[in-house]
Amino acid sequence: GETFRWVVRENPPACLNDPSLGTHCYVRIKDSGLRFHYVAAGERGKPLMLLLHGFPEFWYSWRHQLREFKSEYRVVALDLRGYGETDAPSHKENYKLDCLIADIKDILESLGYSKCVLIGHDWGGMIAWLVAICYPEMVTKLIVVNFPHPSVFTEYILRHPSQLIKSGYYFFFQMPWFPEFMFTLNDFKVLKSLFTSQATGIGRKGCRLTAEDIEAYLYVFSQPGALTGPINHYRTIFSCLPLQHHEVIMPTLLLWGERDAFMEVEMAEITRIYVKNHFRLTILSEASHWLQQDQPDIVNKLIWTFLKEETKRKRE
Repeated sequence: GETFRWVVRENPPACLNDPSLGTHCYVRIKDSGLRFHYVAAGERGKPLMLLLHGFPEFWYSWRHQLREFKSEYRVVALDLRGYGETDAPSHKENYKLDCLIADIKDILESLGYSKCVLIGHDWGGMIAWLVAICYPEMVTKLIVVNFPHPSVFTEYILRHPSQLIKSGYYFFFQMPWFPEFMFTLNDFKVLKSLFTSQATGIGRKGCRLTAEDIEAYLYVFSQPGALTGPINHYRTIFSCLPLQHHEVIMPTLLLWGERDAFMEVEMAEITRIYVKNHFRLTILSEASHWLQQDQPDIVNKLIWTFLKEETKRKRE
């Protein structure tokens, strides 16, 4: 009985409506017709900082950054296509990387901006790299957390079986319906253990997720059909990589938790080859894959330093 228990959470925990995190907003994109949900903090008109979450996450994974950067930025944490309250097209073809990149361009324009500081973690990091490569004029500074340049990822995975094994879920997710079913077993035990277990969870010295934080994730992903959109992101990946264009021309900061159970740290250093501008890499030895939730104070400090340093350099 326990194995097949799946409780749909009816009401969101209070943390999802915490006013200190910002305002819940929606924008409908003209071209795709999709409605996107995002949480925005900081005054309109300030420079835009756009935050792209990973899997299996949603806007809430950026709660520490929404509070931190709203003093100087209009901070927007998006629910990516298929996630949370954002529309989820049913066909997997609608999740190709081209569509995901176009989403970010369209959202920027819909928000009334022509450029932003772009920050992405995990799968959102993959999208951030691609937006920076395809639309360099839109990204003033690029910050990626625990995801290498996509070309590094595809080349490294082919040469290193250990990384191929760690990325095994990319192949598992190609199956229809079964991956979603696996996540629901034991009332989302896999989801909980991703964030809390010794092997993959937030590091020992990290800022542990509270019971309410876990409940926020369970509220979003326990809704019927809520996992299909997120997993569909992976179902088109093999038709999209490798890339034609590679170079990143804006100042770039790559932050990496060394205890990442899914990504080998060697890929972080190789990424340097593809950045034709100021590149800074910081590896945090005690941190997990969920870096911005795990070590928010250090991550925020490193981001501030990078943003200020670049501004100073331009003024000189």
